[in-house]
Amino acid sequence: MLTRTAGLSLTDQLSARFAERIRGRLLAPGARLPSVRECARQHGVSPHTVVAAYDQLQAQGLVEARRQRGFFVRDAAARAEPSLSSAAAAAAPVQADASSLIRSMFHRHSAKPQPGMGVFPPDWLDNTFAPAALRRVIGGPTLQELSLQYGEPAGDAVLRRSLSQKLMGINVAAGPDQIITTVGATHALDIVSRTLLRAGDPVMVEEPGWAIEFARLEALGMRILPVPRRPDGPDLDVMARYCEAGEGHRPKLFVSVSVLHNPTGYSLAPGSAHRLLQLASRHDFHIVEDDTYSHLAPDHATRLCALDGLQRTIYVSGFAKILAPNWRIGYLAAPPSLYPRLLETKLLATLTTPAIFERALAWCIDQGQLRRHCERIRARLDAARSRTVKLALAAGCTFASEPAGLFGWVDTGVDTDALTQRLLDEGYLIAPGSLFHARRPPDTRMRVNFASAQDAQFWKAFARLRDTLR
Repeated sequence: MLTRTAGLSLTDQLSARFAERIRGRLLAPGARLPSVRECARQHGVSPHTVVAAYDQLQAQGLVEARRQRGFFVRDAAARAEPSLSSAAAAAAPVQADASSLIRSMFHRHSAKPQPGMGVFPPDWLDNTFAPAALRRVIGGPTLQELSLQYGEPAGDAVLRRSLSQKLMGINVAAGPDQIITTVGATHALDIVSRTLLRAGDPVMVEEPGWAIEFARLEALGMRILPVPRRPDGPDLDVMARYCEAGEGHRPKLFVSVSVLHNPTGYSLAPGSAHRLLQLASRHDFHIVEDDTYSHLAPDHATRLCALDGLQRTIYVSGFAKILAPNWRIGYLAAPPSLYPRLLETKLLATLTTPAIFERALAWCIDQGQLRRHCERIRARLDAARSRTVKLALAAGCTFASEPAGLFGWVDTGVDTDALTQRLLDEGYLIAPGSLFHARRPPDTRMRVNFASAQDAQFWKAFARLRDTLR
């Protein structure tokens, strides 16, 4: 039986057990591992522990994941023999990566709150107006109109008009003919990267930063140049040094979350914003401003796109965080000079985007329902943040940045990669600090979601397991 010990987590024990059987040919090449649910039942552990163990086996080259089918033992000839002994390999720490964090979003087998999640709990987003908007669209002739032909390549015209008006509220001037709808904000960022960059190109990204953005750019073959994020904005001295590199090494793009930065919660100061735009003009690079958390921020927050007038900047946002994650609606607003190229990239990838959901979203915006919904969410989040901060401080943590927005950047005092494995064994998912750095150095910080970290039982488990690592 697996045992709870301070020396080896349940994840490591389970991974080592399967690794031994695979290397000993007790599990033949092509054999299918038990499903996550079945393995959790057999070993008396949480499904999160099984997912983490299978990820370790995949990282060691012992198994492969097949879409919709599960995990299978790889052929011995197809995998390189590890240089470490089985015991040493099992004991080696395995970091949670961006992909495993994403997969955990879809393995919600635990009823416990998940402080590492990047979205609001479903009950926070529950509303009556979004389903009503969808019924309005599908209840009349509009359904036939939108279903029986491809939509407009740039996105539904009604929604683009609504988005143009919405952007005016935050002083970003963008006509409907400068807006392209996308399958979520991540898709918008991907369109920008694929349009402006080629494999091997250097791209500046804030650090700490969004783990998925690091992973996405690396998968595209880009060379990531980390830019330290400070309370008032990016470190402009570091950016200047990158820009002064020789020909062929100068960055073409900077990716920034100006408002309620993930994971720190920092927001850009006006002075830093002006100096950053001057630097971009002087060294001829573009800035993509990811405003995913705009719905939680005040309208008067400093945004680069508002100051720049969409000349060197590209604005990106979406609605998954605040309204309906599975509607998958995002958008970008771009300079007219870049618009045709960005639209061509979208066409080559998706042709169009689902107009039915886009038309429903337009109704939510135009009727003021989305605005009122955001106000309710912000009020509820303020209360949750206050409670979570008190629990974290009582558990002996400190905050590496002033708590703001959806996320807290919490210093635990111990290696959070190791802590992640321990907490997974208890059914809790956290986001370790190393995940938010391009090179994944050990880190004592973790990102917590204020909405899902206000559970006293989590903080009790956290304190108990953290103390075993001290």
